[in-house]
Amino acid sequence: MGTAGGRWLLLAAIGGSGMALLDSTVVNVALPRIGTALGAGFGGLQWTLNGYTLMLASLILLGGALGDRYGRRRVFLVGVAWFAVASLLCGLALNVEMLVAARALQGIGGALLTPGSLSLISASFRASDRGAAVGAWSGLGGVAAAVGPLVGGWLVEQVSWRAVFLVNLPLAALVLWVGVRHVPESRDPQAPGRLDLTGALLTVVGLAALTYGLIAVQWVPVVVGLVALGAFVVVERRSRHPLVPLELFASRLFTAANLVTLAVYAALGGVFFLLVLQLQVVAGFSPVAAGLALLPVTALMLVLSARSGALAQRIGPRLQMTVGPLVAAAGLLLTLRIGPGSSYLRDVLPAVTVFGLGLACLVAPLTAAVLAAAPAHLAGTASGVNNAVARTAGLLAVAALPALVGLGGADYLQPAVFDPGFDAAMLICAGLLGAGAVVALVLVHGRPEVRQPSPAVLAVDRNLQCGVDGPPVCPRAPRQSE
Repeated sequence: MGTAGGRWLLLAAIGGSGMALLDSTVVNVALPRIGTALGAGFGGLQWTLNGYTLMLASLILLGGALGDRYGRRRVFLVGVAWFAVASLLCGLALNVEMLVAARALQGIGGALLTPGSLSLISASFRASDRGAAVGAWSGLGGVAAAVGPLVGGWLVEQVSWRAVFLVNLPLAALVLWVGVRHVPESRDPQAPGRLDLTGALLTVVGLAALTYGLIAVQWVPVVVGLVALGAFVVVERRSRHPLVPLELFASRLFTAANLVTLAVYAALGGVFFLLVLQLQVVAGFSPVAAGLALLPVTALMLVLSARSGALAQRIGPRLQMTVGPLVAAAGLLLTLRIGPGSSYLRDVLPAVTVFGLGLACLVAPLTAAVLAAAPAHLAGTASGVNNAVARTAGLLAVAALPALVGLGGADYLQPAVFDPGFDAAMLICAGLLGAGAVVALVLVHGRPEVRQPSPAVLAVDRNLQCGVDGPPVCPRAPRQSE
């Protein structure tokens, strides 16, 4: 930590992950302006978010495997460059179709750089400094997530929605320069000789078809998607080097944690998609004010997640995994007060504060449960699976919720139509959080028998500030030969 090389490596890792975190939070704030500028309907807004999430959720496990095999620095820098080019294409998009295609390319870049960011730290820092390095990476990444909506709102309001994407270019250039000159290469000498490309392709096809079917309300693509995902399970069961080792799900705790993840992050995906629209379209907030309104959620998680995770290590995750979703659901019920002429202090702040407290109570224990349930040699893979489950849940929620509550077309431009649809969606999201609490109460029992993870994973578990876009992707344990 005290060397120039350590500081350069941290700068590259924080810059890369911060760029992805910033992008994941600023785009939501820009959606109303993007829709009006490009003449997009509700489906266009859904695909603007889901084009990115689809590729990220489908390929993030493959991205980690590529880094282990071909070099973590190489794959990380390829991801940063890919992300930057895709961001430029987003900023230059002439219509919503071009924007969605560019967002999908961004998702591929994100899948390459996101696992590599933390793995570079794990592989390069000595064990005694690894916890401090992860803490610095986590804290500054949390700051990026916290200021993202505010920065996005300012860019949209003062410059253009296109600046939300173009702001990635100078940051990517800095990361590439630092990475090429100062970051050491590392790889796993025991990485599998073959990659599970068939499994990755089936995941992309399955989730893409399912997402399209839910957005377009067509059952044939939904069936195609379910068949492809079923084939993915068969392939993983037979593969010698699967992306998702199905043996993980033999643990009741791991299965329960991922069921809770599915319910909770589906709710989060719906909330962060629709709440910023409600604030701008119905309540009349500016983009800056809408971005600032969400700051308490991330701030509370930044301050309280580590303490919540420490408590879960002492008493087990069950209590917090049960109470946290219920508190967050209460926050969503308070959002029903947000409407025309709402006051931030009276109507918005209480809702987002209670919601943020619930998430701060829940998310770190959820990650701890995933790590506790996995064998030490699969802890990194288990966290990657959990992250993919979370992003898939958000993907499907953004696809399905508008149709479920009767929103479509240009409804996001009509406050009188959007407002009741938003209320119905928040009730559904509160119900999802309640379902997650029930699963935790029934299936997570007492304090689990914790298998001792690697030092790299312990550093993540103790220091990571969990974000609202997905649980962390922990690194695989470095072997003695690395």
